[in-house]
Amino acid sequence: MKQLMLYCRSGFEKECAGEIQDRATQLEVFGFPRLKKNSGFVIFECYQEGDAQKLVKEIDFKSLIFARQMFAVAVEIDDLPREDRISPILQQLANIDGLPRCGDLRIETPDTNEAKELLKFCRKFTVPMRQALRGKEILFTKDSPKKPVLHLCFVEPGHCYIGYSLTTNNSQFFMGIPRLKFPSDAPSRSTLKLEEAFHVFIPREEWDERLAPGMWGVDLGACPGGWTYQLVKRSMFVHSVDNGMMADSLMETGQVKHHQEDGFKFEPARKNITWLICDMIEKPSRVAQLMGEWIISGWAKEAIFNLKLPMKGRYDEVLEDIDNLKIFLKENGVKFKLQAKHLYHDREEITVHIQCLSNISPH
Repeated sequence: MKQLMLYCRSGFEKECAGEIQDRATQLEVFGFPRLKKNSGFVIFECYQEGDAQKLVKEIDFKSLIFARQMFAVAVEIDDLPREDRISPILQQLANIDGLPRCGDLRIETPDTNEAKELLKFCRKFTVPMRQALRGKEILFTKDSPKKPVLHLCFVEPGHCYIGYSLTTNNSQFFMGIPRLKFPSDAPSRSTLKLEEAFHVFIPREEWDERLAPGMWGVDLGACPGGWTYQLVKRSMFVHSVDNGMMADSLMETGQVKHHQEDGFKFEPARKNITWLICDMIEKPSRVAQLMGEWIISGWAKEAIFNLKLPMKGRYDEVLEDIDNLKIFLKENGVKFKLQAKHLYHDREEITVHIQCLSNISPH
């Protein structure tokens, strides 16, 4: 296999392409990206046969910022007849070496307005396609969450890419998108950004320990309280810092202390903060520096924050800000895990998570 397919947000194909080019080169896999603006996906063409399997195994999916999903492409079919799409797909897959038997099937489309109509077809097509694939032993008889995932991505009604991803190195979500419902009592839609970040960055089995009731959090640039809401509904207490007004519904819970201050100048009186969250509209380099200072000072154990992207040079800006933050933390002796992702609910920003792994005394 010589192609890798990556899903991304429509309009961010260039950033996704730049990132996969860099990562492939680091692994000494050479090729070039093919992209079409606003298509919602990128194809990376490898020069050597078998390199797509190498990339899908060796690139740490969690370390990719702009990709929502990645899979090795086994075959591209662009002339499927409307009256029978299943037979040609089975015929093509029967002749492919190196395609593992899979434990799950996802029939998807890129996330674009044009592809939304295709999604209806994908849902109807999934059951008969799954049965046919099981009959040919391309899929296991029962779903197996530990086996590879077979992807059929339709970019047009008769045009699809078929391949596989590894469950240990992919997005667990259909189309790479967590399906979240906006809570009617939340003060703003931005609340979904933080909820998605929890799903993406923190393993579900660790929620009880790391998002526990009774913890204290700080929300910088909090108003009207979309991010504060996520901590409050998990029974945490929050210092919400913003010169604006907080939603009355949050203040009435008794779990929120509102500080009408500049988020860049606020310092918690008691150093018992577990979570630092921040969605301030400010230069990304300045926000990244502030987050680093909080971690180095021992004021918070984990941080989730957004970096607003410029109109041009978005990928370069992201790399520079994150690299500078990593250097800053390392120079100050902090052991940490850092992950960044362009989430579904993000627009012109990326979301970053830092978990401090070393015990730092607050000062």
